[in-house]
Amino acid sequence: MGKWIQDRAQAGDSAVAAIEARLAAIEGGLARLADARAHAAQPNYVDRGTQQLLAMQYRRDAAAGVVHDFESVEFRNHSQNGEDGILHYLFSVIGTTSKYVVEMCAGNGRECNAANLIINHGWHALLCDGSDENIRIANDFYWRHPDTMRIPPAICQAWLTAENVNEVIARYGFDREIDLLSIDVDGNDYWLWKAITAANPRVVIIEIQAGWMADASVTVPYDPQFCVRKLVDPVLQTEVDYCGASLPAMVKLGRDKGYRLVGANRYGFNVVFVRNDIAADLLPEIPAVQCFRHPVARWQYGRVQPLLRREAWVEV
Repeated sequence: MGKWIQDRAQAGDSAVAAIEARLAAIEGGLARLADARAHAAQPNYVDRGTQQLLAMQYRRDAAAGVVHDFESVEFRNHSQNGEDGILHYLFSVIGTTSKYVVEMCAGNGRECNAANLIINHGWHALLCDGSDENIRIANDFYWRHPDTMRIPPAICQAWLTAENVNEVIARYGFDREIDLLSIDVDGNDYWLWKAITAANPRVVIIEIQAGWMADASVTVPYDPQFCVRKLVDPVLQTEVDYCGASLPAMVKLGRDKGYRLVGANRYGFNVVFVRNDIAADLLPEIPAVQCFRHPVARWQYGRVQPLLRREAWVEV
């Protein structure tokens, strides 16, 4: 009798454990669904179906010779500004090859240039960031999201330098032609792009030090441990980050690597380059000054440039 009671107790324990495991799985599924719905319900979110319709219209326009200004196609789902819309427009008209994207300094992965491509268009990504906390959040987000939980992006905690960037790219299998390279490290952006040889991107989106506008071809001196520094003028109540490189410097580097400047986001601090063998008739090169047409951009950058001129820069 004692053995029978013990067996029944163990069977009961196993049943309870199975029920608890099932409840945990259900709770996890509900959490993933709630998280996805929360993102899709945010104001001005452009859902997948609408993006598909936009892509068809963009392709019809391109076939008719109609080119859209980047500002007119901007939208923000996961990017910091309108870059989601710009990238959606670009790849709608030039197409994709690998649907591979490498993003350097992807933050927490939820707000970055690659996220909309990953979630709504099935791209495969390498997301790099130097923060342990950002990496934890990114892993949790993509492993829980219903559209990425089965095949999440590669997420790498690394402080990227000119010396290690190619090894990191190759380690995760992105040493190949990729559709997009995104660089926004608030520091050695110029030096990282210059060093990259492992990947061959078709499109590069990179943050510049827009405070220089088109007035100088300069970058911060290379230091593998460079950290962004805030410059403040208390009289003018103006501040700017000391980091990055000017647009003319990036244009020169892009030409050396076989790319042309085709546009920028509304305020001109995230700029887009396309490889010269791709859609040159549809996306011609533009002059650097064209990226700073917005009146707010010109007003703000004119205020911060005196702060930048006090710091150390390397002419390139």
